[in-house]
Order: sequence, then structure tokens, then C-alpha cells
Amino acid sequence: MIGNFVHLARNIRAGYVLAREGALALVPEVAVPPGARLLLRLARLVERRDAGSSATRLTAALTRLGPSYVKFGQFLATRPDIVGMQAARDLEALQDRMPPFPREEAVKVVEEALGRPIDAVFTSFGEPVAAASIAQVHRAVMRTREGEKVVAVKVTRPNVRERFARDIAAMRFAARLFEGVSPEGQRLRMVEVVETLARSVTMEMDLRLEAAALSELAENTAEDVEFRVPKPEWDLTDRDVLTLEWIDGIKLNKLEEIDAAGHDRPALARIVIQSFLRQAIRDGFFHADMHPGNLFVDPQGRLVAVDTGIMGRLGHRERRFLAEILLGFIQRDYVRVAEVHFEAGYVPPHHSVLDFAQAIRAIGEPIHDRRADEISMARVLALLFEVTAIFDMQTRTELVMLQKTMVVVEGVARRLDPHLDMWTISEPVVRTWIERNLGPVGRVEDLGRSLRTLAGVMANLPDIAVRAERLLIQLEHDTTSGIALAPKSIERAGEAAATRGRMVALALWVIAIALVIGLF
Repeated sequence: MIGNFVHLARNIRAGYVLAREGALALVPEVAVPPGARLLLRLARLVERRDAGSSATRLTAALTRLGPSYVKFGQFLATRPDIVGMQAARDLEALQDRMPPFPREEAVKVVEEALGRPIDAVFTSFGEPVAAASIAQVHRAVMRTREGEKVVAVKVTRPNVRERFARDIAAMRFAARLFEGVSPEGQRLRMVEVVETLARSVTMEMDLRLEAAALSELAENTAEDVEFRVPKPEWDLTDRDVLTLEWIDGIKLNKLEEIDAAGHDRPALARIVIQSFLRQAIRDGFFHADMHPGNLFVDPQGRLVAVDTGIMGRLGHRERRFLAEILLGFIQRDYVRVAEVHFEAGYVPPHHSVLDFAQAIRAIGEPIHDRRADEISMARVLALLFEVTAIFDMQTRTELVMLQKTMVVVEGVARRLDPHLDMWTISEPVVRTWIERNLGPVGRVEDLGRSLRTLAGVMANLPDIAVRAERLLIQLEHDTTSGIALAPKSIERAGEAAATRGRMVALALWVIAIALVIGLF
């Protein structure tokens, strides 16, 4: 009970800061439950007169609230289905804008994590060159057997875990409250949003996991000659310290420097789009924070991505879903796009496939045969979220993150090449994956996966039967539950379970044989 009052007090403080900085003025009253509209009007009375633009209001309020809320804002920038497209664009301004903490504190963190004096590891350790909500980066020179090597050293903020744990608990309380009073909160799964943020932040605060993400991404893209990631130095990496290769490159938002270096901007735009799609569709493991501050072009013209603290994963089912949707849009087969949504279970079956196809057509047709500079992907995404609400689609966090990342990637590519043709660039990657996975080879692999699943189920049948018997015995002797089973009933249930077990095994074999016959 006391904890709830503490969480409520922290949320009231956060609400006051948001109101004071003018951020609550961005919330339309129609989006607020009727009982809370009076509170919203009262909150607007304390707004500063010089609050500034919407982007300034949001970034000022969240920065004032501290690193936890900056991270929450960055996370919400990937969820325009919750905050709206305008707020999502404004929240993107939070990237890499936190004030750094002193070098001396970073040195203490490094020495404690590595168990050695800083001078025993690095010949030099500079001032911070970039600072974010969880960690900041220093340029350093490390000793190697071959001599010296320039590296980037990422160091977590002091006491960052305690601060995040406290703030996440308050956010979790607010999400439960919002879901309890708002059907829209239930549809958007606000509690799940906070839990996803909590898991993401927990992983992001362990820099060993970021090093592992770098390693996995490098392994997946080893044969992609136009893309790479920096190599981590595992011996100088711990929970609070990540040491990795220093990248000598140009950030993709430095267009004049890119031109002066002689790089081909349209080619870079193509690399950005196709690299992201390969990660998402081919590998199922994609960089989910591909804003210009995290993307460089090296002297060889390769795209280099840094900061793998936020990564997205897609299973085979989600990748197939994505690839078929993209191909359907490319081919303007909107009925197939709609069918894929129903087959995946993303749209409830009581809706009409053809009605949903009509809604999808309203999204796809306006963007075909147009140049990138004539298309607002923000408007496209906003319409997509409206459609999902109309057809009762439950929010899928991984797909929303993917959609938002795709919009960010498209925006980066558009700045490089204003005449970018998104569909033409995407088609080779999408078509290659579909031909590989939905063609004969893919069908053989699907059969293998199905047979392994069937074998696993069959192998577990004896264990399932034993557990079922134990449960029935427990129910027979449990007088507190109010459920009493006669011995004959238990015997008949056991016989029925055994029969079902045999029938399940027989059915599994029939399915397996049918798959083989259908394949060959």
C-alpha cells in the first residue's frame, strides 16, 4: 500500500514537470478518459509561457525528469501507435542529447569493472565524445602486443540501475492504472509496453550483452561486403564497460562531408535500406536504433552501424509475414496482404478479408509510382495504425518496432537520395528471401522443422501421461478444492486420456506422411 502511494507521488511529480514544460498541451482531450479531462485542463494552467515548439517541450520535460524518462521517450519514439506520429517525430530529438558525467567518475567505473588502474589498460583516456541516457563514450588508446590501438570505451552512468528500477516501478503502476480505466489502454497493452521497456533497459544496461549483439550481427552480416559493425574487445568488456573498435567515418547526417569525401549518396541510400531489410527478413535480428547518429560511412564506402543496445528479433513466422506483406505491396496484391494478416491471426476472424484488403489498398495505392520525396511515410504509418484499430488488431510490439525502424531508415535514406524508390530497392531483398524460403528448398526445411516438432511431441507423450495421472490422483484426494472425483470416473478418464494419446500419436504420423507425400 505504501509503495503505491510512493509510485503515485512520483507519477504526480512527473505529470507536473510535463505540464510545466508544456508537454501535456500536446495531448488531445478526446484521447483522455472523460473522468481525467478536468485534470488535464488544470495541468495546463501551470504551463510555462515560453514552452516553445512541441519537440522542445517534450525533450525539455523528459530531460529534466532524468535518464529513465529520456530512455522511455526514446522507446516511445518507436511506438507511434501510442503517442501519435507527431509526438514520435518529436521524441526522436532525444537521441544522444544527455549531458555527460565527469571523466573522473567514468574512470572509477572502468577501474572497478576491469579490476585494474586505468593507466594499466589505456595509454590515454579522453573526455566523453557522446552521452546518452544509460552510458557515454570515451576515445581511448589501448595497449596491444602489436603496439597501440585507438578504441571507443562505453561506460554506464553511476547508479543508473537504481534510478531506472525506481522509475520503472512508477511507470508500471501508471500503466496498470491506465489500462484499468481506459479500453484504449487495454488495446495498446500499456503494461506490456512498460514491461518491454524494462526488459530492453535491463539488457541495455549490461554492456556484455551489447557486445554479444555486435558479435551476432557481425556473424550474420559477414558476407555483406557493404555493411559492417565494430569489433568488441572482449578482454576489456564487462557489465559496465564496453571497449570496441574506434570507427573513423562520417555520420550519415553530415551530407557536405559525405560529398567532400566523394561518396555516392544514392548508393549509400540503397545500402541503408537493403542492409536493414536483410537483417530483418533474412536474419531475424535487426538494429532497431538506426538513426543517423548511429550510422557512419567508412573510407571504403561501407555502412558502419554502432550502438547495438536496442535490437529487434523476428521469428521465422514473423519474417514470412513481413516478406509476404512487402511483396504484396510491391505487386499491389492487397487481397494477399489481407490474407496473410488473417493467416497469422493478427486480425480476428469475424472480420472480412475483402474489407481488410480494401483498407490495405487505401494505404498502398497512394504511394505507388511516386518518388520518395512525394511520399510521407509518417502519414502512411498513421493510416496503418488507424486501420489496425478499426479491425481490432492487437498491438504486436516487435512488429511496431520494426515498422518504426523502417520509417527511420527510410528517412535516413531519403536525406541521402531525395529521389529514392523504396519499392524498387526493397524488391530484390524481399524476393530473394521468399524464393529461398517459400520455394522447394524452403519447403524441405519447413518439413524438417515440422518433423522435429512432431518427434518432440511424441517423445513427450509418456511424460504428459504421467503428469496427467498425478493431477487426477491429486484431484481425487484434494478435499479443499471442492472437486471430488469417483474412482470409476478417474479410471474412465485415464482410459480416455490413453486413447487420446494413441490417437494423437496416430494423427501426428498421418500428418507427417501427408507432408512427405505433398512435398514429393
